Amino acid sequence: MKGSAPIGVFGSSAVRSSLRASSYVAKAHHTHPSPHMDLLLVAMLLATQAPEPPSGHSAMPTPGAEPGPVYTKNPAPDTEARVLLRLEDDWALGLTRRDATVFRRLLAGGFVYTEDDRTVGRDAVLHDIVAGPDTVETARNEDMKVHRFGTTAVVTGWLVVGGYGSRGHFSRRYRFTDTWVQRRGRWQIVAAHDYLVPTTQR
Repeated sequence: MKGSAPIGVFGSSAVRSSLRASSYVAKAHHTHPSPHMDLLLVAMLLATQAPEPPSGHSAMPTPGAEPGPVYTKNPAPDTEARVLLRLEDDWALGLTRRDATVFRRLLAGGFVYTEDDRTVGRDAVLHDIVAGPDTVETARNEDMKVHRFGTTAVVTGWLVVGGYGSRGHFSRRYRFTDTWVQRRGRWQIVAAHDYLVPTTQR
């Protein structure tokens, strides 16, 4: 148990008490303990030296809890969340490279994209990325969070992009909400919403 010192072969107070008690019995009868007494003492010693539960496990079950080991270490990172964050970064990198292959892999059939009051589908997004008027030179994600719902996940965060277009250089900051679905072990984005923060609020 936490906070207790480890019990050695004769390190337990219970073992020491048992040895003292056997000594008193022998002195009281002025004889050596009988073979039956020897067996009794051995049994007492073995009982007081029962092994402790392995480190990191609870010795007593928690009332009302399901049976099973209780680990004190932090759980392993959510690997699916890591995959989703990497896919979001693939999106940002794909913008700077006008990489249609990346977006064909990421965007599910029937994908829907909304930005402010505009709603477009998968084909329009692919065309805008490959042949749109704006050239993205830098793109990065910030403060991303993954919200898992089984085989569906929502990723929220900030997308910060910089580049140039018909009006010259630009720096834009988007608040995004992306919805991903896992199908046959593969994550694809089915919907995305971006809110472009007005220049006066940056």
